Amino acid sequence: MSQENATNKGTKTEMDQPHPYDRLTPDVILAAVETYGVRCTGGLLALNSYENRVYRIDTEEQGPLVGKFYRPGRWPDAAILEEHDFTRELAEHEIPAVAPLARADGGTLACYHDFHFALFPWQPGRAPELQSAEDRRMLGRYLGRLHRLGAVRPFAHRPVMDIQSFGHESAAYLLENDFLPDYLRQPYESLTGQLLQQVESAFATAGNYAVIRLHGDCHLGNILWTDTGPHIVDFDDCRMGPAVQDLWMLLSGDREEMEPQLADILDGYTQFAGFDARELYLLEPLRTLRMLHYSAWLARRWEDPAFPRNFPWFNTQRYWEEQTLALREQAALLNEPPLAWQN
Repeated sequence: MSQENATNKGTKTEMDQPHPYDRLTPDVILAAVETYGVRCTGGLLALNSYENRVYRIDTEEQGPLVGKFYRPGRWPDAAILEEHDFTRELAEHEIPAVAPLARADGGTLACYHDFHFALFPWQPGRAPELQSAEDRRMLGRYLGRLHRLGAVRPFAHRPVMDIQSFGHESAAYLLENDFLPDYLRQPYESLTGQLLQQVESAFATAGNYAVIRLHGDCHLGNILWTDTGPHIVDFDDCRMGPAVQDLWMLLSGDREEMEPQLADILDGYTQFAGFDARELYLLEPLRTLRMLHYSAWLARRWEDPAFPRNFPWFNTQRYWEEQTLALREQAALLNEPPLAWQN
């Protein structure tokens, strides 16, 4: 296999095959939206989403709406409806999550030309910066309210965030499908094996933490900031897991920078929900699992033409060398004590 481009065997053939999203033409999108009883103006803008296809659609009477066309075969209908029910429940409690619009029959999930889709109100906003302590406290308050509601009952059809699916299965997929260059296969296999042992040890140290309904992918790209504060969007990855999963991605920088950020977020968070400090043992392990899962996610989606086009740096010699180096750095971070928090 070439070391300059580690593209897996058979990828070109797979990419030459039609993808289901090839059938999602502008005419299909607009016709699907109009089944909700609205009239489209023809204005259509693809938004920054790759797992699903998401569009801003202009309508005559309701203004802009957002249409989310779910990736075929990813979630069963019951799991999608749990996403919808969770966001509607949050909105009903005045927690600023963007919930889907209902059709005339009260349903929120529609199907058109074999595409399952939903419509959402257009939520303007800007990318948050979280530069001030008060902004971090405000976001912490909203997440505390979200988690307090999330702890009321579990999901029935959504998965639990666990080491097996995010860690072991991700590493195995990359190795078994020949994504890595030959000269990095053994180092990567050895390194991921070591990392997953460290992750399992950290989870054992954290003990019996609470598992609640989460956003699941709460990075700054899924938060829109307005004059009244944050709005949380894209609950496509909502699942069961530890509360800290929705907090750690809001932190940036080194340890000295992250600790005061964490303190501000938890200062707001704990006004509405308790936080088990043992979950801080999971912060770097969860980051490690996300790194493994992200590479495997790109690999699993590589036959979708949108992925090679938008992630051209993936699956190259340089990517895997940098990824291996980053994982080695994670191995060192996993040996450090958890972030301090004075509760």
